[in-house]
Amino acid sequence: MAEDDDVPLSGGIRDKLVETKQGWARDGRLLTGTTADPAAARLPPGQRLVTDFPVLDLGLQPDVTADKFRLRVEGLVAAPLRLTLDEFLALPQATRTNDIHCVTQWSRYDNRWDGVPVPALLALARPKDEARFVNLTSYDGYTTNLAMADFARPENLFAHAWDGAPLERRHGGPVRLVVPHLYFWKSPKWLTRIELLREDRPGFWEVRGYHNRGDPWMEERYG
Repeated sequence: MAEDDDVPLSGGIRDKLVETKQGWARDGRLLTGTTADPAAARLPPGQRLVTDFPVLDLGLQPDVTADKFRLRVEGLVAAPLRLTLDEFLALPQATRTNDIHCVTQWSRYDNRWDGVPVPALLALARPKDEARFVNLTSYDGYTTNLAMADFARPENLFAHAWDGAPLERRHGGPVRLVVPHLYFWKSPKWLTRIELLREDRPGFWEVRGYHNRGDPWMEERYG
């Protein structure tokens, strides 16, 4: 991360939490052994519906002010981007309403997000033909990976608002990714870097036993 992108972090990595979740992956905790068709079942297997919005992170929360925010698109692109918050907010905007599903078993229906559609940003960066995967980096150091086919879907959004209000810091503001068809660990908070790659590069949870893709209806919690 460039020096001028450095932001203060509060808290610390909760090592016990990370160890516990790695244990879940080893033990197959929460698995029901069932699958479902998303066209027929709104709630994926093993999930429970909530009406609040639980806060989950690694224990670090970056304080990303408007003047410090940068969203970079790098790697296998013809036109690398490094957007300020004002430049990001000036891009074509869209609203999406979707359900979200966390691997820790909670789901929340009808979340309304405002932001920039992923395909719109990709159109500016112009991915090269050999770009098949994406690695995403957050201001707290968190990383995750996606195949381009999952990343570039039209319903995916770089969100800066939730339910009509600016996205709160605890939920990933100023900007997070929203990929509603996969478990929510694939939708990183506090997003700062998008790197397009030829080869896959697993992220924080993927190298700790979690599934490389994370389809909730196939119950792809662990790999």
